[in-house]
Amino acid sequence: MPDDDTSTSPLWQRINATALAADKLTDLSEFKSSDVNFRLALWNPNTNGVRYLKTLIYNLCTALTPAQLSRLAMIENRGEGRPISITYEGQSICMDYLQALYEIEFVSAHLPLKEGSVVEIGAGYGRTAHAFLSCFPIASYTIVDLPNCLELSRRYLAAVLGAKEYAKVIFLSPDAFFSSGGERFDLCLNIDSFAEMEAATVRNYLHHIDATCRSFYTKNPVGKYRDHSLSTAMNRDEASLALKMGLLREVLDIHDSRAVATQRQSFLAAYRPGGDWSVLADGWARPWSYYWQAIYRRCPAGEAGER
Repeated sequence: MPDDDTSTSPLWQRINATALAADKLTDLSEFKSSDVNFRLALWNPNTNGVRYLKTLIYNLCTALTPAQLSRLAMIENRGEGRPISITYEGQSICMDYLQALYEIEFVSAHLPLKEGSVVEIGAGYGRTAHAFLSCFPIASYTIVDLPNCLELSRRYLAAVLGAKEYAKVIFLSPDAFFSSGGERFDLCLNIDSFAEMEAATVRNYLHHIDATCRSFYTKNPVGKYRDHSLSTAMNRDEASLALKMGLLREVLDIHDSRAVATQRQSFLAAYRPGGDWSVLADGWARPWSYYWQAIYRRCPAGEAGER
């Protein structure tokens, strides 16, 4: 007797008894965000986050030019720490170093980086320092961070940089940075950390940047959000603290392009270090919908600080 090609497979017998059980099909109000649709059309983001992240990385990589791929290749040892990566045109690429590539390209398009002195406030594990030192002839790179992060960035940069480039890195605590009044920097960087500090702390940093730096690049969120689909018991307390941090605390729909765009001027005003500074360039910081980036520079004597 021939096989019955119309019979239900054991897999779909199980699916019909669970995700697509009859009692789950009567209410259509939220079915596209439920197990019903996760078995029909959409991978469940709660259990397929890595798959979605890799898909995002892959799609971003398809827009990279040969020159950008060559620049990424200059940043050696990116696989240290086993990042979540995809392979594109023979290179292993992760989201962290895509971000670093976007940042160094935005900055280098508007500022000279040859033999400059750079200070980064809040460097995380050091991926931006790794990228800048690998791609440009930076004279010195100072990292200002909390003790545990400084220890992490020390170890990481020692592992990924050659001895010559690592010797250019200076590690400072915030107290040491604020007390180093005589030090001058060509460029200050702050990437995704001012929004996590007390407002008074951010203002202190901006005041010190005004006193010691010639240019300033920042990439941070334009505001806060409350997305209940992302909330869990584990992160609820942390989220409530995050809402109170930084200079830009207005809650907005971070996936509404117009809502994000309306915050641009507030962002540019909030992170301007002082009255003698102007905005050299700004724009959306891909791929996260609610991040903005800007480069400020000190105006020559006699010029107004407005753009």
